[in-house]
Amino acid sequence: MSTNLTDNRAMWAHLGLDLDKHDALLQALGSLYQQTFLTQTNRPQAMSYFDFVMSEVHGLRIRELLDAKAAGRKVVGSFCVYVPEELILALDGVSVGLCAGAEFGFEAAESYVPRTTCALIKSFFGFALEKVCPYLATTDLVVGEATCDGKKKAYETFSGMVKRFYAMDMPQHHSPEGRALLRAEFEKLARELEDLTGRRLEVEPLRAAIGTVNAKRAALARLAQLRAADPPPISGLDALLINQIAFYDDPARFTKAVQDVCDELEGRVARGEGVMPAGTPRVILSGCPMAVPNWKVPAIVEQAGAVVVGEESCVGERGQRNLVEATGNTVEELMERLVDRYFQIDCAIYTPNPERREHTRAMQRSLHADGVIHYALQFCTPYQMEAFTMERHLEAEEVPVLRIDTDYGAEDVGQLRTRIEAFVERLRG
Repeated sequence: MSTNLTDNRAMWAHLGLDLDKHDALLQALGSLYQQTFLTQTNRPQAMSYFDFVMSEVHGLRIRELLDAKAAGRKVVGSFCVYVPEELILALDGVSVGLCAGAEFGFEAAESYVPRTTCALIKSFFGFALEKVCPYLATTDLVVGEATCDGKKKAYETFSGMVKRFYAMDMPQHHSPEGRALLRAEFEKLARELEDLTGRRLEVEPLRAAIGTVNAKRAALARLAQLRAADPPPISGLDALLINQIAFYDDPARFTKAVQDVCDELEGRVARGEGVMPAGTPRVILSGCPMAVPNWKVPAIVEQAGAVVVGEESCVGERGQRNLVEATGNTVEELMERLVDRYFQIDCAIYTPNPERREHTRAMQRSLHADGVIHYALQFCTPYQMEAFTMERHLEAEEVPVLRIDTDYGAEDVGQLRTRIEAFVERLRG
């Protein structure tokens, strides 16, 4: 496939993108990536694959999606780990994450949603309205999920901006009734995907899809475990980038690339090599997911002399935790196993939600973290509300916590830097 810029611009024009605004976005993204990632020292050599993916994230990968569509496959976009990639793959679809991690088009978005809406929602509206997200432009179906009231109501409007939209209801309690609701929603989504693809959900394709996604999650779990080493063999920024790219890349190719990184990191651990010295203050980020290119807080943390060793987030440990047991001889049995796995996700939508606090504490122990930074987007009520109980729970066990509410903009960088530097000094004792 050609990576010629002229060819890419023709492709972007064909997709209906606003070329001038898209050029501005790519220029800003490229500059931010250079400053954030390529200035790091002693990066694993295997990170070159992920650097390449980012350099072609709107180029080669979009061409792959268009090639898949030309071959009769359907592209399904989503914003959340509750949308089961296994079902999409089982029906020969391609699952991709959609653009929602940058402050772009917010003025246009605020013509549709209140100014006091979380940055993630305003972001996906802005990308759509400004016509700068090629992933959205390639989709045959967008699946939304009611993981908060903001998304639930925003989707009523957003659904009219895309070719085809499907909304999933979500349980709010870890109860038998909640599980039954999730099971019913997965069944309805499967019927929607069958209608989209013209295929029937069958046992062997579903079992194979479960295996593909399990392999991806297992590779990410291996990466997460290697971050327990001291000195840290990989920066938090690079580990976050890998988790972010999981939502965009071909799953089998991505899994191989993650395993290559892990092989290199195991060698570093055996030799006692790290990207930072042994004894560097170690931090877990807990809270809202961070989509590309939302790297502001982890960049500040690591510039302050600490290392992020884990993300208690949907773009991180919460999204990769637990595999699907591929046991069963019928579609119904495999669907039960799928629900078993997804129902364990401890999103802040659930109430009560002690599992999330317990998982954060378990991560803090296993990764030998000195403290936790709770990260929430402004106006994200579920995570902002849980931040208080998270802080009380962890501080009662003598785990230092810093609560941060922020957005995608740069206006608060100075304030955040001051607070984070003070927190890192606290961790140094």
